[in-house]
Amino acid sequence: MTDHPAVHPAVMQVDGLAAELLDEARHQHTRRTSRTLVTGTPQRVTLVALAEGTDLAEHRAPSAATLFVVSGRVPLHTHDQDWVLDAGQLLTIPPQRHGLTAHTDAAVLLTVALR
Repeated sequence: MTDHPAVHPAVMQVDGLAAELLDEARHQHTRRTSRTLVTGTPQRVTLVALAEGTDLAEHRAPSAATLFVVSGRVPLHTHDQDWVLDAGQLLTIPPQRHGLTAHTDAAVLLTVALR
């Protein structure tokens, strides 16, 4: 017997959902939208869609997180380093303040360890 809650595996078509969210983002005044795909005690996975030119201002980083670019091009920066990520690339987000800008319409998958 385990103390962990039951896990219900689900298969999601992330690229199709990313296209839907990008369409929504283009019509939002913030030019972005997101949807949490997985949530629970150990992790949270959020799909974020950003219309071209949209900024996510600098913010604190969680202790452990990754950013996977589903589509588009997204530069991520800290106070002393920059990365330009293209579709298919994964970055371990450094545990410091960071921000990003969508150089093109983009969708990213943010995974955060919650404990």
